[in-house]
Amino acid sequence: MNFEEYRRHDGLALAALVARGEVTATELLEIAIARVEAVNPRLNGLIHPLFDAARRRAAGALGGPFAGVPMLAKDLFQEMAGAPHHKGCAGLRRAGVLAEQDSELVRRWQAAGLVIFGRTNTPEFGAKGITEPLAWGPARNPWDTDRTPGGSSGGSAALVAAGVVPFAGANDGGGSIRIPAACCGLFGLKPGRGRTPWGPEFTEAMHGMAINHVVTRSVRDSAALLDAVAGNEPGALYNIAPPERAFSEDVGRDPGRLRVAFSTRSPIGTPVDPEAIAAVEATARLLESLGHDVVEAEPQLDMEQMTMDWLKMWFAHCAATVDEVRAKTGCGDEGFEPDTLVMAAFGRQIRANEYVEVYQRGQHCMRQLAAFLGNHDLWLTPTLAMPPARIGALNTPAWQQQVSKITMKLGASGLVLRSGMVETMAKENLKYTPFTQLANVTGVPAMSVPLHWCANGLPLGVQFVGNHGDEGKLLRLAAQLEQAQPWFDRVPAEVNA
Repeated sequence: MNFEEYRRHDGLALAALVARGEVTATELLEIAIARVEAVNPRLNGLIHPLFDAARRRAAGALGGPFAGVPMLAKDLFQEMAGAPHHKGCAGLRRAGVLAEQDSELVRRWQAAGLVIFGRTNTPEFGAKGITEPLAWGPARNPWDTDRTPGGSSGGSAALVAAGVVPFAGANDGGGSIRIPAACCGLFGLKPGRGRTPWGPEFTEAMHGMAINHVVTRSVRDSAALLDAVAGNEPGALYNIAPPERAFSEDVGRDPGRLRVAFSTRSPIGTPVDPEAIAAVEATARLLESLGHDVVEAEPQLDMEQMTMDWLKMWFAHCAATVDEVRAKTGCGDEGFEPDTLVMAAFGRQIRANEYVEVYQRGQHCMRQLAAFLGNHDLWLTPTLAMPPARIGALNTPAWQQQVSKITMKLGASGLVLRSGMVETMAKENLKYTPFTQLANVTGVPAMSVPLHWCANGLPLGVQFVGNHGDEGKLLRLAAQLEQAQPWFDRVPAEVNA
């Protein structure tokens, strides 16, 4: 098998070849390694190669639905015993921190027969919708290497889009599965709160706002991987109901006549690029042609307040993470990016009662979204408000950097947090990704589907948001859209030139 033959298969198809003896796990792994060595100098998606350990695993006995299929994990959680676990952080990198044990997610991936041969680039602590960590440099989009692959799972998405692997590990605390999927022409399902594991170190992240899964080229791979890892784990805070049927069985099943609401207005009042609007409008027409009922509508909730609440919770968790890394490594400020230190400083100014108020308002958002989804099956929006940005274009503006320096020097982060300036800074930073946070705050499943390519050739996905337990409904619709408007064979020319 050569690379072009390899790329024409998704993960399940590769596993079928291995099962029939037409190719070996070792042969697949060597193709994947050769491909990543060819494209990674341009994409910078792989930061921790684990080739030797993967070769030993591929040579052994493997079982499961993905036996012998190569895969990459994200270097943000998804721990692998003895492998680097640096979370995009210079302090952890300099200390040479290694994971002490496999995460429960990795254990389930391995039980499914996957051969993980490296860990992918991520922004520091996954805190941005781009992947440009100072410690490793930017990951680049294979559709145009001057553009971002999104974040925080940008390294994974870049290498999947480049054909290195059929899917790669990702996680999503504010859009970090859906954003890179939208940037790279991939399918990205964010499962609902509690659907996939976080153990054994903890049982949820950010009150369930963050969730683990993958970015994939095919819908059926995403469904089968969710089957492989979903389910309760020891110590879980709550046990969610299992799906009505295996997620794989939803792929190809008639979704029925769905009621889909759509909106293209930015939840925080920022501009939306005409390409993002066109992507949603074209999808609405496609849905109608497939027999679905489509109306323009959006939930009646204060999304600007919700976005600021989400950001404050993120600040608080960032502060705790910085403190944890300091204690673990002994590093000082030099171990972190300036933006991270600013976020952590804001997080330390959030009072306990304010944090509880923010958390409770998030629950109110869930009730309002549930009322909306009582009248509509799904909500359609852009995934991104604009096409993939150029590398560096979303760096913190110079005026914000200056304000931050003065704030940190004077110890005035509390005053700035309550002055209204943070809201202004937040709008500037989130204008690229204002649509994704709602699904995290409310804990519902959502997906980005690659249905639109811009005039300049860049992909730009659209987002569907469902209700709790709607992963199957989303997968049924995604498979129908995949059949109606296939994307699997659309591959970037940039890294093939």
